[in-house]
Amino acid sequence: MDTADSPLTYRDATDADVDALVALIESAYRGDSSRAGWTTEADILQGQRTDPQGVLEVVKAPDSRLLTVERDGRIVACCQLEHRGAHAYFGMFAVSPALQGEGLGKTIIAEAERQARETWGATEMHMTVISVRKDLIAWYERRGYRRTGETTPFPYGDERFGIPQRDDLRFELLVKPLA
Repeated sequence: MDTADSPLTYRDATDADVDALVALIESAYRGDSSRAGWTTEADILQGQRTDPQGVLEVVKAPDSRLLTVERDGRIVACCQLEHRGAHAYFGMFAVSPALQGEGLGKTIIAEAERQARETWGATEMHMTVISVRKDLIAWYERRGYRRTGETTPFPYGDERFGIPQRDDLRFELLVKPLA
């Protein structure tokens, strides 16, 4: 039974989780299934968001964790946490499209911030968001992240990150102090 009030459990991903995590991430961002949630990138990017090799690299990286979130024994969300000195990097965040809008994202990002602060002593959380994703950036701003105006180019031509449907994509750095 999957109910909204069932508790969430958090654990580090293992090799055995890779296929389920790839499916979750793809479902949240790409293709028609992603349109059930509000995090879809289907109109700006086609193709894949990640692949088993990319997820496994995050699972195996020495200063990285792929936090896996379960409810009733099912993986419902995940996020990458990477220790980068005084700050932590937050990425690969996905919540099952069927469960978006229930407040899970707020709960999970707060837990990720807590773990980065307590585990690594991180004083800031950094993330990059595709700059044209105004609704998503606004959601992060409501959680205390601020836009820095610092951007990096989108990897056009590298289909591991998707097939862009427009030519103005770039990543913007968002930062939040972890008090």
